[in-house]
Amino acid sequence: MAVPWKAVGALVLVLIGAGSTWHLQDWRYGKQLAEQARLQAETLNQLTLIAATAQQAEQDKRLALEQRLSVSEQTHYRKLSDAQKDQNRLRDRLAISDLRLSVLLDSTHSASGCSVSSGTEAGGMVHGGTRAQLDPAHAQRIIGITDDGDQGLIALAACQAFVREASR
Repeated sequence: MAVPWKAVGALVLVLIGAGSTWHLQDWRYGKQLAEQARLQAETLNQLTLIAATAQQAEQDKRLALEQRLSVSEQTHYRKLSDAQKDQNRLRDRLAISDLRLSVLLDSTHSASGCSVSSGTEAGGMVHGGTRAQLDPAHAQRIIGITDDGDQGLIALAACQAFVREASR
């Protein structure tokens, strides 16, 4: 049997052409894949930088909020302790009879028909209408009530300040 060398030569040329075409396509697609990978890596790096910047901005906001809330809390604590000191001083002065609470009487209204003795004499320092002094125990209770009210108002102001700062 005779081997047709022309057919073998043509087959070899076709195989060499197919192989080189295969390598050329592989090289071209490899280059495209490398370019896509590079672009994807750049995109991921940009997204990472954007996310890091956003995270840093949020951390800065949180730190600023924490600092504002700390200042607000210190202000609240100072107001509360000042109010408590004032109330304690007032209680002490009432307890040692250094201070007496009095109420202004309505001289035009006579509902019960009984008379209350005036707490001020002619040489007193109190100006205005007729006054009656309160019993020290009642005065202590009134101071306690006002103390609770003051503390409630201070706590309310602190809560409102917290909400204002947190909602910024």
